[in-house]
Amino acid sequence: MPRRYDPERRQRIIDAAIRVVGAKGLAGLTHRSVAAEADVPLGSTTYHFSTLDDLMTAALRQASEGFAKVVAAHGGLSDPDTDLPTELAARLGEWLAGDRVGVELEYELYLAALRRPALRPVAAEWADDLAALLARRTDPDTARALVALMDGICLQVLLTDTPYDEEYAREVLSRLIPPARAAAPR
Repeated sequence: MPRRYDPERRQRIIDAAIRVVGAKGLAGLTHRSVAAEADVPLGSTTYHFSTLDDLMTAALRQASEGFAKVVAAHGGLSDPDTDLPTELAARLGEWLAGDRVGVELEYELYLAALRRPALRPVAAEWADDLAALLARRTDPDTARALVALMDGICLQVLLTDTPYDEEYAREVLSRLIPPARAAAPR
């Protein structure tokens, strides 16, 4: 029997892994559960992802694009006239108000790096990429501090079911940014 050409199969497997984690958590992620969700033979999942860590890495890389997409959809971070704390607080609010399951999934995969060292480089990519973007508007150390603070705010919202307070976020973010860096002088 000839091999069926299916160039989208790998992506369908990643998408299925994200759905499985969203529905069952990381504990429910197995090659078998993903194969069933993707409607592909079990051998396809192990062909494309020999280990669960490989599959989780691909899922984390894709899932971690959520906040980046929100930021990219707005030009505020690249505009030196935009008030940086206000812009960051607004983007966090937009992201957290969006697909809650997607945000939770992104953080579940992100935090899986605590126990799965293979995921750490991908988790670090997210923080490093955001810090590099923010460093264009401030210095590298402040950029890393902003990323850490935004992470903390997001975790508190997700873990405590406390509503996101955009004004509070703007205020604490502004404390980390020297006034001359918050917006360009006019």
